[in-house]
Amino acid sequence: MTLRIIGRSSSHFTRTVRVIARECGLVHEFRPVLDLMSQSASDFGDNPALKLPILETPTGAWFGALNISRELARRAPEPVHVLWPEDLLNRIAANAQELVLQAMATEVSLILRNMPAPGSNPVDDKARASLTNSLAWLEAQLPAAIRTLADRTVSFLEVSSFCFIRHLEFRKVVDTSAYPNLRAFCEAYANRPSVRETEYQFD
Repeated sequence: MTLRIIGRSSSHFTRTVRVIARECGLVHEFRPVLDLMSQSASDFGDNPALKLPILETPTGAWFGALNISRELARRAPEPVHVLWPEDLLNRIAANAQELVLQAMATEVSLILRNMPAPGSNPVDDKARASLTNSLAWLEAQLPAAIRTLADRTVSFLEVSSFCFIRHLEFRKVVDTSAYPNLRAFCEAYANRPSVRETEYQFD
């Protein structure tokens, strides 16, 4: 059995691991989950939490973007220097990674909650405020955070940040024109082959 990533081509968590897989030089299959509302674990690679992404390997499945990314790096045919969240000893960089991951989860909850019909309620309003506040902080701090990163092949912070920001644009959740620093980061990072090969699309 070859490596197989289960997820969606429109998912920022899935794209994060697909970019990492390419950065690690790993050949893999991709199987899309076509029904996000499915309650069958078999549709989600037997992930009992019914969440994406999943990595199927000859020795079993791995759940979650960070978990999967670590396993991909371990399976790389050649050593790959990846900076992980625990490697971010600078306070701004560590906070940036935390806010990116929180904002990614918040965006998913907003998208799923508004799939039947968009509306307004206190829970969604707070989630939108959380997302907007996080973006404002990242706009001010992400460039400085990235400047603190040590030499690396790739960093989880940069990959997840790129996938998150571009996902906001793809799903039209937030107009990113108000965040020129984040857009400039994305424009520069988009030149990587691993990024060009994983463009968002609907399965």
